[in-house]
Amino acid sequence: MSDKVLVTSAWPYINVTPHLGNLVGSVLSADVTARYYRLKGDDVLFVSGSDEHGTPIEVEALRQGITPKELTEKNHAYISKLFSQWNISYDNYTFTESLVHKEFVQKTLLEIQKNGYIFEQETQMLYCEHDKRFLPDRFVEGKCPHCNAEKARGDQCDLCGKLLEPIALVDPYCILCKNKPIIKSTKHWYIDLSKLADPLSQYIKDNQQLPTNVKNFSLNWIKEGLKSRAITRDVNWGIPAPFKGAEGKTIYVWIDAVLGYISATIEQAQNTKQPDKWKEFWLNNQAKTLYFVGKDNIPFHTIILPALLLASGQNYNLPWNVSATEFLQFRGQKASKSQRVGIWIDEALEMFPADYWRFFLIATRPESKDTNFTWNNFSDKINADLNDTYGNFIHRTLSFITSKFDGIIPTPTKLDQDDQTILDTIKEKVQQTAKEIEAGYLQSATTTLINISRIGNQYLNTKEPWNLMKTDKEKAATIFYIAAQIVKTITVVSTPFIPQTAQQLWQTLQLPKTINKWSEATTPLEAGHKIAKPTPLFHKIENDETKLDEQLSKIRLKIGTLPK
Repeated sequence: MSDKVLVTSAWPYINVTPHLGNLVGSVLSADVTARYYRLKGDDVLFVSGSDEHGTPIEVEALRQGITPKELTEKNHAYISKLFSQWNISYDNYTFTESLVHKEFVQKTLLEIQKNGYIFEQETQMLYCEHDKRFLPDRFVEGKCPHCNAEKARGDQCDLCGKLLEPIALVDPYCILCKNKPIIKSTKHWYIDLSKLADPLSQYIKDNQQLPTNVKNFSLNWIKEGLKSRAITRDVNWGIPAPFKGAEGKTIYVWIDAVLGYISATIEQAQNTKQPDKWKEFWLNNQAKTLYFVGKDNIPFHTIILPALLLASGQNYNLPWNVSATEFLQFRGQKASKSQRVGIWIDEALEMFPADYWRFFLIATRPESKDTNFTWNNFSDKINADLNDTYGNFIHRTLSFITSKFDGIIPTPTKLDQDDQTILDTIKEKVQQTAKEIEAGYLQSATTTLINISRIGNQYLNTKEPWNLMKTDKEKAATIFYIAAQIVKTITVVSTPFIPQTAQQLWQTLQLPKTINKWSEATTPLEAGHKIAKPTPLFHKIENDETKLDEQLSKIRLKIGTLPK
């Protein structure tokens, strides 16, 4: 019986196009994992959506002189198209303006209030007299009270990761007019996280799947003391707060967004005419729920989301695993669109095919520490691993079978010890790759994939079947039969990482339809099977930082930022 596996990626803010760091930290890592579990035969649902609410959207809409709705509709369509071009296999990529989502958020918050976890109180907030508005979240910046970093936002400090309240900022200023705000009273609704400290702590301690970095970060957060957190904001753009007396208030974007994992599942069930199907992923304690996020989003997925789920009283599944990456930096700097530091996902596809990027990003995934993008790193990885190792082994094997055996997988004679050892080793590598993906070690899994190709190359180089063709054609045929099996293994194991290349290779092998079973990786390619003439899978990239920078600059002139 297949397992139920819900795969999620953090909902991207769509005030700007995601950059490569945004992609690898959540979307791409989740896609690789979802593709693997589908191949394994599990019942997989992969959901996410555009985070259309919150102050970043309102700030960007003000900057462009359009309404938030106009901005989000345009950007959602554009980013959805980009994810499709990156071959991200969402079952439902929705948006927070969805009626299903808005109704679910309001209903859930009323349940939490009924259960005694939400209260209202007067509070002091920053207010800009010049712009006549309260300054929540991204509308205010200042120094972090914890680490003294400049340009900490009103909701979070990017440097130390602490969640903040605007009034805690040192030397705050309005991001619209740069003026210093005053303090003014307003009423807000809060979730009492302190009431949930014990069950949250127990959940994190008991969860054996959580990576060490996620577990330690979360437990330290609880140890410092969970404070009540405002769940309403004085902004116009967002889901209207459902509480009595909360007219004019909207829901804090992160409360809104994390509940989207459930609403997106409900929406998908409705879209597929199976309205109760969502319960199999959320109310079945045997289901696995996997979350892929950047490290700055850890507390929202190990504290805030579980708190909401517990407080709702609905027995929802708590996160089974939260895989959090470190940051992908660009030449030692944090990505910044305004400073043109980084590469954005639309720019990347103008330069090289999606599979080049998919492979590189997962192969250098920042799993235990920040990683640094340079063009030299990129070209070295593509040239050495994809072209010279992976592509070379496959092309030399299939080309030789085409030219010397008329494109027919040769019939093997007796396998010697070396042949059997190779086949056994390849099976072990397939199992190893599966374990690494399931454990969230995607970078290691790509290394194992390339090692399978490396084993194939070493096998051919040691056996030299091209020389044996003159003296022992039967033995040469056996060697290329073994090599063909390795090619088929590589094709299947590649599918989660570089799906377009894998499908092209599958068609070259002239196997039926699409790759749909992980077990095919170790199912023999039968002798006598006819393959098509192979074409090179990759080409080398010129290792010239200056030329690649110039190419990127030309692309930026052509496509600019998000379309206006």
